[in-house]
Amino acid sequence: MTSTTKAERLVPAALVALSLVPILAGAARLAELTGGAELTPRNARFFASPLPLALHVLSASVYCALGAFQFAPDFRRRRPGWHRVAGRLLVACGLVAGLSGLWMTLFYPRAEGDGELLDGLRLLFGSAMVLSLILGLAAILRRDVGGHRAWMIRGYAIGLGAGTQVLVSVPWFLIVGAPGELARALLLGAGWVINLAVAEWVIRRQTASPVRAAEMRASVGNASRPA
Repeated sequence: MTSTTKAERLVPAALVALSLVPILAGAARLAELTGGAELTPRNARFFASPLPLALHVLSASVYCALGAFQFAPDFRRRRPGWHRVAGRLLVACGLVAGLSGLWMTLFYPRAEGDGELLDGLRLLFGSAMVLSLILGLAAILRRDVGGHRAWMIRGYAIGLGAGTQVLVSVPWFLIVGAPGELARALLLGAGWVINLAVAEWVIRRQTASPVRAAEMRASVGNASRPA
């Protein structure tokens, strides 16, 4: 197995592992709703209107876990129809996850410890996720593969923000303790920003690789011509 093949397999595995964080958290929340958990100030809003939460958890779980395999070139080569079929499901799940998240931010009572800044960040990045998916879909419909890939990577990066937010928040909890309203908003916002920064690096790297390959082919062709 070459180092490139190992890297191709490591990326989706790492994304699945990161996806487990929001998936397990969402499953625990759904278990509260279905298991008759005690009503508390933190979960009362979910019991009052459980459908948006259920839609968000289920769609986001499928989106994060299934989306990881879109970053496995070896898997896609062996199953050429996979990317297209899975992509349609992912767009649908991503839109449901994004729109339900926006609905909950706008209409659920604000949880203790959340503030206007965090609400604003959720609305900003949730809207960016929905817009990225729409632009990605529009790009592939006009056969702009590069644009499609870029927008779908951005949308997935935002959707996977919850996993990175935990990684960012854990050191704060261990060193400082429970964050206040401002710190919590900044920590969660950092998770989205980090993911988008990585996404842009991946997009630029993928864009640069074909250009370098074309330049090398042109250079070799010019060198082989007689003077």
